[in-house]
Amino acid sequence: MSRFLLTLSEDTADSALQSRSLDEVFLWTRNGRTTFTGLIDPHLSNLGAVNLRNVDLIRIALGVLAADRSVLREGRGSSWNDRDFDLTVEVSDPALWATHAEHLASTVGFLSGDHWAFNFTQAPAAEETSLPIDEQHHDRTVLLSGGADSAAGALLSAVDLGSDHSQALVSHFSSTAISPVQQAVAGSIAELVPGIRQEHHQFHLHRGSKRLDGSSFRSETSTRSRSLLFLALGLAVADRAGAALWIAENGFASLNPPLGPDRRGSLSTHTTHPRFLRDLSALMQSVGGFGQIENPFEALTKGEMFRRVADAAGVDAASAYLSNTNSCSHTDARYSGAPVRSSCGVCFGCLVRRAAFIASGVPDTTTYLVDDPDGRYDTFVRQKSIVEPLRDFVDRGIRARDVMAMSLPEGYAAHDALALSQRGVEELRGIF
Repeated sequence: MSRFLLTLSEDTADSALQSRSLDEVFLWTRNGRTTFTGLIDPHLSNLGAVNLRNVDLIRIALGVLAADRSVLREGRGSSWNDRDFDLTVEVSDPALWATHAEHLASTVGFLSGDHWAFNFTQAPAAEETSLPIDEQHHDRTVLLSGGADSAAGALLSAVDLGSDHSQALVSHFSSTAISPVQQAVAGSIAELVPGIRQEHHQFHLHRGSKRLDGSSFRSETSTRSRSLLFLALGLAVADRAGAALWIAENGFASLNPPLGPDRRGSLSTHTTHPRFLRDLSALMQSVGGFGQIENPFEALTKGEMFRRVADAAGVDAASAYLSNTNSCSHTDARYSGAPVRSSCGVCFGCLVRRAAFIASGVPDTTTYLVDDPDGRYDTFVRQKSIVEPLRDFVDRGIRARDVMAMSLPEGYAAHDALALSQRGVEELRGIF
């Protein structure tokens, strides 16, 4: 069991460090010493008056992500989920959150594939140092990661709303390389849907590399808990906007059937799984926070989403728009000499993306490292490739027993999941 604390007080952090009773202490302050990078403060004062339970959720999500990154996984394949966490977080109402600690632990555990226990203590009150921010209402709030699905969702949302309506876009990034992609997508939406009003929130918030004593944190790369922070930030903006939060992800990837017996645990992510989204929404409603989350594309494949973009914007515009997004799972290609924001072309995200372009009839102008004519990135590509496991998965196909292992939420019919998964597999056949 690894024990962690996220505190907003330097005195509390120092006392915890001196006691040596915790594995890691995370400090989040507006000014001064802090474990985290980014301009957002722990009271979200730059957003204005946000529901306190949603402020708490961001602290919890940030603590979860920091803890997740600080404990290395011991194995691979199905043993990736063998970690135990005990996390204490300062919140606005510790007694309330304590009554929902098991629900929270179950939700986060399903997301990351780990075992979690949560404890809560009283957070210090916010300092009244900023001017009140005017209320800004929008017709919809949409998560915009910079990937193809989120870009498709944001554009289709704008088309659905039409001119003289507005949407709030919410982005989160840890690597600064993805920020320009998000900005470019937002700008393209404004060009493709004249008259739509948009407000784009970009949050640069993540655990830094150094502990409070100056030593380096360990850095686990399989951070499956990142989507909890992304959703928490989105819900905070949605609360301010007074509009439901859209998270756009194709349903096949959301269900994410394991490619084989050794591709379970954290290798089969639940970042947008319908059960996780429903559990998080129910949790927030239970504690009195804003929790209205919708994935209007959970019944579609990625190719079917791409076709909707082509129908809305035209094939040529859809090609340019979608090709300028980034779906690659790997951000470390630059260490092999590849250009910033390169796409490997052989990870799960890239392969599903390439299949979606083919299935939708939308030309793909993305540059993939696997197609480099000089073979400059062959070593990197070989290390990242899941082409053979995916080929075996496609050859085997989806079976009824695969669907029964998908942990579908109540109300999600197994035959619908089977039909969706079969269409997703059929799209993947297009690249083999």
